[in-house]
Amino acid sequence: MNPKNTFNGIGVWLVIALLTACSTVPVTGRRQLDLVDSNQIMAMSAEQYQKFMAEHEVIRGTEDARMVRRVGERISAAVTNYLTATGRSDLITGYNWEFNLVKDPSVNAWAMPGGKVAVYTGILPVAQNESGLATVMGHEVAHAVAQHGNERMSQGLLTQLGGMALSVALSQNPSQTNSLFMAAYGLGTQVGVLLPYSRLQESEADRLGLIFMAMAGYDPREAVGFWQRMAAQSKGGSPPEFLSTHPAHETRIERIEKYLPEAMKYYRN
Repeated sequence: MNPKNTFNGIGVWLVIALLTACSTVPVTGRRQLDLVDSNQIMAMSAEQYQKFMAEHEVIRGTEDARMVRRVGERISAAVTNYLTATGRSDLITGYNWEFNLVKDPSVNAWAMPGGKVAVYTGILPVAQNESGLATVMGHEVAHAVAQHGNERMSQGLLTQLGGMALSVALSQNPSQTNSLFMAAYGLGTQVGVLLPYSRLQESEADRLGLIFMAMAGYDPREAVGFWQRMAAQSKGGSPPEFLSTHPAHETRIERIEKYLPEAMKYYRN
């Protein structure tokens, strides 16, 4: 067999795979690379989330812990309502939401596929109130709903493992695949350098997060103050973990202000 023909055959197959392995981001309608099976990713998320919670001190029974759960439940209800109304409820099929407050001084929070959310105690002073917390949780949940982690995982499978299926990657390269998963979904700070979200993904999470918090009954205009406080945290030293994995740009607040009229349409006090 001619090696050149073999290469061309592989190239054609890869192009076809890339063209067909796509999903669509809510609100923006952007097409994104999606090489991962959602059920498999959610199973991995649930396993890693429970492992993370077992290895860290989870705060329970306090007013702060109740606030995290209360905000999370309102945000998740808003997500369900929004996706149902827009015909995209498939994006959260199989979700089993969990919202936990973790004792950690890092200014950080994250959400994984399947609705697995963690808020670190270190971000509460920056949030200051429920609306501030709704800003950060709405933003992180938006990343999960928009499947940004899946997109990063798919890009990693393509560039590092030749575009092989997730199940094959786990079988043939379990250690590398698990490391890629940790980086793609930002599970904690102990797993090494996290993959940064792109500016486009950040913009999508900002826009969608504002809608979610507005539908949950939180004034989306409060997001401006939250991001101002987050920007202040990065002055005079290294940025908080939350900003190191979610690049802060000088234009973020301007962008949020541009999205506010749209978000306010969904706001009911």
